[in-house]
Amino acid sequence: MILDTPAAEQPTLTGKTVELLPLQYGHAAALLDAAKDGELWNLKVTVVPAPDTIDAYLERALAGRRDGTVMPFAIARRDTGKIVGTTRFWKIDRDNRKLEIGSTWLAASAQRTGINTEAKYLLLACAFETMQCVRVQFTTDELNAKSRAAILGIGAKQEGIVRNERIMPDGRRRNSVRFSIIDTEWPEVKAMLEKKLPPRSLRSPPPEGAVSTLGGGPARADKKMAR
Repeated sequence: MILDTPAAEQPTLTGKTVELLPLQYGHAAALLDAAKDGELWNLKVTVVPAPDTIDAYLERALAGRRDGTVMPFAIARRDTGKIVGTTRFWKIDRDNRKLEIGSTWLAASAQRTGINTEAKYLLLACAFETMQCVRVQFTTDELNAKSRAAILGIGAKQEGIVRNERIMPDGRRRNSVRFSIIDTEWPEVKAMLEKKLPPRSLRSPPPEGAVSTLGGGPARADKKMAR
């Protein structure tokens, strides 16, 4: 699958401990269960679906896939099959061979277990090695210190702060921090991430109360494509 492939032909990305599944309407209940783990919809620095917003959340993501600008994924643990969060490719720009990885959030019990690291590795490997991108960017809230640290931790470089980049659901004018990885940096980033990948059995989750949202061998894009 190269970047010219329609977004509807979205692969499943399979790693050692996680699987990134093409997001579907049928994932609504599982995503709500994940969001309840930590009541993530109460966080002010990201947008996580609540029971009264899950339908609109999924419709926006899947409308983007139909438009060809978004490839949304559900993040599932391979050991249990449980869905623990979501992430996506979006702002897909085929002319300039670039995209953004974002809208990533994980259940509280799935954070700091290695899941985010492998999910980001799978996405980056797909973007650079399969889709032949020359640039992958990340954007997070200026106030989200944990997300900023996590993005730097996977090897991205901070490019700047975009002021009043968006208005949050509570009306706050958000300043966003922009990061990127380019194709010539990928070999070094890949080697670094491979040293951080979790073993086949995931680490235990962090102590209760540690809540954050994170904006984680080569990725395998399964031949079976989502339709």
